[in-house]
Amino acid sequence: MTRIIGLIDGSIYAQSVCDHIAWIAGKTDVSIEILHVIGRRDLSTEPVNLSGNIGLGARTALLEELAELDAQKARIAHKRGRLLLEEAKARLQSAGVHNVETKLRNGDLVDTIQELEDNADLIVIGKRGEGADFAKGHLGSNLERVVRSTHKPIVVASRAFKPITKLLIAYDGGAMSMKAVDQVSRSPILSGLGCKLLMAGAETPENRKKLDDAAGILKAAGYGAETALVPGHADKVISGTVEREGFDLLAMGGYSHSRLRNLFIGSTTTEMIRSCKVPVVIFR
Repeated sequence: MTRIIGLIDGSIYAQSVCDHIAWIAGKTDVSIEILHVIGRRDLSTEPVNLSGNIGLGARTALLEELAELDAQKARIAHKRGRLLLEEAKARLQSAGVHNVETKLRNGDLVDTIQELEDNADLIVIGKRGEGADFAKGHLGSNLERVVRSTHKPIVVASRAFKPITKLLIAYDGGAMSMKAVDQVSRSPILSGLGCKLLMAGAETPENRKKLDDAAGILKAAGYGAETALVPGHADKVISGTVEREGFDLLAMGGYSHSRLRNLFIGSTTTEMIRSCKVPVVIFR
């Protein structure tokens, strides 16, 4: 059984996370844990400078008020979190998925995932968070942190789910991208999809052999894998192919010793995940 952790918040992407999980559940037997983490910023007020000319009694009263405000914020955050989890569970159940648990936690999202991921096979997270409508050109601040820290495959859900029939695998010839190919070949979730293997680079005998070797693994697993070796920068080649040829899902390796590494894990958000409007599977 595949165990999935679905990460939700109050954004529209929470619905998409649930819909992507429901699609996965239709492909294989799953158990699901929907997780909402209340961060420290959601529970406390901004610090107030009390070093000025404030009398002791007034200062004590103000501190008591702030403490009560923090307690009130915590109660509201917990109530809101439970409602979000209930809505997510109901959405999954309405899609015919019933093996669903919910979990509400306080603390740091990454710390929580590192604590829970040993019992998970897959993590599903939205591309953006609760500021999605205000920062459409940026990825969620937690996404990169989660991708950096976890050792599990991750599905990065797009804004809205649509049926998935065509898979594009971005391949660079490195060890991690070959591992991604191997994981795709053995995945019951991806079985049956139309598949194309894409490599951005020069047409050289070495690159062609790497591409053909990877395609052989997919064909042995029953995929009718097309191949393409296209010159140009990887981000432009891959995002352009997704858009032009109408792929529904992009799969890549998470850490590789090539330009693709910087597409995923950089000091800022990644151009490719930002520009592609389809879900992305990051294999580790």
